[in-house]
Amino acid sequence: MVKGYWVSAYRTIADPEKLAAYNKLAGPAVEAAGGRLLTRGSRVVAHDAGIAERTVLIEFDSFEQAVAAHASAAYQEALVALADGVERDFRIIEGLD
Repeated sequence: MVKGYWVSAYRTIADPEKLAAYNKLAGPAVEAAGGRLLTRGSRVVAHDAGIAERTVLIEFDSFEQAVAAHASAAYQEALVALADGVERDFRIIEGLD
């Protein structure tokens, strides 16, 4: 089965308190949905149009599981807590065989 990934590259963090509230809710929501945190806030070297800001990578057993995790009630609650606290590029991508 092909894995799925969440890739989230933060452009700006306007409200660290909202980000902290999001993290409290998002971590358990992702784990409950079968996600595994691979990196969060580690060192970044950006090239081209990239921004060397906080980057998060989460792995799921399948692309469908990654999509379902984002749609889950628990993760949607985390997004409400985050609101306009950050500007980020969030993608769900399918891995290779």
